[in-house]
Amino acid sequence: MVFSVYGINKLTDIREDEVNNPERVGYVKRVAKALRYSVVVSLVLAVLLSALTSPLAVLVVLFPIVAGTLYSIRLLPGYPRLKDITGVKNLIIAITWANGTAFLPYLVTGGVELQRVALIYYFFFMKSMVNTMLFDVRDIEGDRINGIQTIPVKLGLERSRALLLLLNSTFIPWIITAHSFGYFGKYMPVLAFSILNGYIYILYFTRRNYRPGKILDVWVDGEWFYTLPLAMAM
Repeated sequence: MVFSVYGINKLTDIREDEVNNPERVGYVKRVAKALRYSVVVSLVLAVLLSALTSPLAVLVVLFPIVAGTLYSIRLLPGYPRLKDITGVKNLIIAITWANGTAFLPYLVTGGVELQRVALIYYFFFMKSMVNTMLFDVRDIEGDRINGIQTIPVKLGLERSRALLLLLNSTFIPWIITAHSFGYFGKYMPVLAFSILNGYIYILYFTRRNYRPGKILDVWVDGEWFYTLPLAMAM
């Protein structure tokens, strides 16, 4: 599911990325056919594997497909597409990641307190919101050229930075609540590191006149690659 979501995103964002990330667009165009087949195969496998768990797991896996379809079409004549509404893209991506990371493990294991599931859901939802908005900050020039009204295009850099810092700050009461319930005990240092890391990369990538390159993908999208070893070491 993770691979298919990323693959679909790279295929559908070619027009915007021609301005924001021409090097990646060139690569995606070269492997477009193979990428399309890979996306289809990964989606089919994700649905089949989820069907072995429960019908609800299938719904979780199918959510990004249904949401992506509804996102691109005009549901009612005279009304804007979901794609044309500021922030909807960020919400869909955040909900997709939160659904997968919170609900799929819950459906497989069962017997987990709903409070714990809700806390996990919020963590991944808000992390995804912050991260997708950071990529919108990077893409602000291309989005303006293409008339795409993302949150950073609407708010501008300064107010976008303030909003990102505010959203990341909601993890402070989150971690206090998790601690009060006695959840994630030995992983608290890793979670605290992730929250602090969020502040650092928000401030780093929202500097005026700064154009991030691949470091944004590695540092932000690749956060789980360097936090996972920390969690495993706990």
